[in-house]
Parts: sequence; structure tokens; C-alpha cells
Amino acid sequence: MAPPDNNHYADTGRTRQKSRTRDALIDAVRDLMARGEDPSVSDVAEAAGISRTTAYRYFPDKESLLNAAMPQTGERSLLGEHPPSDVVERMARTLDAHFAFMRRWDPQLRAALKASIAPGAQQPSLRGGRAVRWYEEALAPLAETHPHLDRHALAVRLRAVAGIESKVWLTGVGGLNSDEADAVMRENALDILRAAMARDPLPSGR
Repeated sequence: MAPPDNNHYADTGRTRQKSRTRDALIDAVRDLMARGEDPSVSDVAEAAGISRTTAYRYFPDKESLLNAAMPQTGERSLLGEHPPSDVVERMARTLDAHFAFMRRWDPQLRAALKASIAPGAQQPSLRGGRAVRWYEEALAPLAETHPHLDRHALAVRLRAVAGIESKVWLTGVGGLNSDEADAVMRENALDILRAAMARDPLPSGR
């Protein structure tokens, strides 16, 4: 579950006005990120025409603001309710949810990627390694079935073929449309997973 922002403030007294203020802050952070910025709460408040003191009443830090603007960023898992036990099915579900996230926030993700590769740049908030965490959660059953597999290393490999970087290349250089690119990334990731599982068979006696 995503960590809550300071919604209790918005839910008490003058709720309509507070809802408009909260929405203005969320719209502002999305717009700034789509332009390649990695704004602080103060930056977002200025862009929205709202005082910093007021903004911090809604969002005490940048992470809470990001989670409100792009809720999936705060999720520890993309598996949803009643996740399957089969690891390939879990990964397929996670990949599909990740690709939906990338389609929804394509401008922001592309801008964050561009900002992250500038000389001397710090990693923007959207470049926080969240997908690796999502993939590790999908791979969790391997702890029992394939205990010798390094699940973190495998999650990194999967992320390398199924992130915004691959999407940008496949659509911009490879000439694929968005759906075709997603299909290629999905197939590549699942092939890597199956190959890794085949190289580390179940322990004898199980």
C-alpha cells in the first residue's frame, strides 16, 4: 500500500476549498516533472501560486507529494489483490502493471530519464529503483523453489529490459508503436526469467 499523504488536513473544514488546493499542488508537480524538473514542495507551491506553509500542510515532504501525484510510486507491489503463486504469472502481472504505469506517466518518465543522464546530474525522484522492488516482490516465491537464485540480481536484469529506457529505444529507434514495444519487453523479461529458473533447477528431493 502507498503511504498516505497528509489527507486528514484536507478532510477537515472547508473541504471543497482544500480539495481544490490539493489538486492544484498535484497538477503543478505533474506539469513540472513533465518539463524535466525534479521539484521540491516549495517549488511546487510557487508554481501553483500557493504559499509554502500551506503546501507543507498537505504534503510534508517531496515523497508524499510524488506518491499523491503518481500513486504507484509508493506501492511496494504491483500484484494487486489475490496474487498468483506461480512466479511467471506474478511477473507477467507485474510487467503489465508497470507498462500501464509507464503509458500513463510517459512524459514525466521521459523527462526524468533525460534529466538523469545530464553530466553531474543527481537522480530525479522518479529514478528511485522502484521497479526493481516491484520485480523482487513478484519473484518472492523463488526463495522456496529456487533458493540459490539471486533474486535482486535477477530483478535488476529484468528491469534492464523492461523500463522506460527500453521503451524509448524501441519506439524511437526500433520503430515500434507503444503496444508493440510493451509486447517485446514483456517477452524478453519472461524469457530471462524462465532461463534463469531453468539454470537453477529445484533442489533434489523437492
